[in-house]
Amino acid sequence: MKRHNHDRILQDLVKKMVFVLGPRQSGKTWLCKQIGAEIKPSTYLNYDSFTDREIIVGQKWHPETALLILDELHKMPDWKNFLKGIFDTKPARMQVLVTGSARLEAFRHAGDSLAGRYFSHRLLPFSPAEVKGQTEADLVRFLERGGFPEPFLADSDTDADRWRREYINDLIRIDVLDFEKIHDFKAIQTVFELLRRRVGSPVSYASLAEDVGISPNTVKKYISVFEDLYIVFRVTPYSNNIARSLLKEPKIYFFDNGLVIGDEGARFENLVAASLLKHVYNQNDALGRDAELHYIRTKDGEEVDFCLTENQNPTLMIEAKFSDASPAKSLVKMHHKTKIRAMQLVRHLRNETIQGTIEIRRGDDFLSALSA
Repeated sequence: MKRHNHDRILQDLVKKMVFVLGPRQSGKTWLCKQIGAEIKPSTYLNYDSFTDREIIVGQKWHPETALLILDELHKMPDWKNFLKGIFDTKPARMQVLVTGSARLEAFRHAGDSLAGRYFSHRLLPFSPAEVKGQTEADLVRFLERGGFPEPFLADSDTDADRWRREYINDLIRIDVLDFEKIHDFKAIQTVFELLRRRVGSPVSYASLAEDVGISPNTVKKYISVFEDLYIVFRVTPYSNNIARSLLKEPKIYFFDNGLVIGDEGARFENLVAASLLKHVYNQNDALGRDAELHYIRTKDGEEVDFCLTENQNPTLMIEAKFSDASPAKSLVKMHHKTKIRAMQLVRHLRNETIQGTIEIRRGDDFLSALSA
């Protein structure tokens, strides 16, 4: 299946280095090798391999290499300066593609030695927009299996469930503990399980801390680790004052829809959130636009699930409902007050309509039409 980043990465490689970031098992290595098959001769080297590591450190790849693919390079000491040297001294014809685990995103922000030398692309799990025209899978598969390639394309639900069981085990016992020194494994595991059950609700760090028996700052730290590893993402309330927005309670969603524990409404809302975030990332990475995903919450408790912004200006408010075609009262109230375009996405909807000036849309049609 052709990934939506494919063509843009090919275009960007001609100009700069390209970083491919994203969750583990989202298809980063597969995509890079696919691109490597199109740019010949290519050399794929993985820093985890002892043999490849010697080649990387000694810069002993074939001199005629047209595309150099470096995987897991962030595990190399002083990898940013190493890449800077490679890019500044490489032959003009050689292109450089760097990928690895989600940790590359966190390390990437640790310094500016590579400033101006790379483009980054975030490769997230499949979305309805990305698979449209490539597979006949419907929204039910996304709701039940999530969009990670292996469970999504698995022959059976049993195979998908087995994948997820191992995936969760690897996330908590390997990735998290390898990424950050965690002294209380049971506590971080409990926070993870509680978040799975609170999708779509504003998260109180103090409340979580009380439930787990740890400090609010420790909860914040654990959630930040989950974010850095592309396990969860935060959606903060929209505010003209960015600092105020960051202080307000965020809502937490999962990149893997299959991790959500809740009713069909919670799973549908998570899928909408993940699809909208992927759309926003595409606007950022491919088009250079200042797009963001927020939600709306007023002082008097009115709330709208999502708000898309561009240049910090709201462009669309969205409420996600599993079966209710009647516009939510909060959506109606906020739309009349702000005049921002408003839409209610409904999973089960017979006919799309416009009620007043609020669009009532089928969830699968809208999500499939987004830029991936």
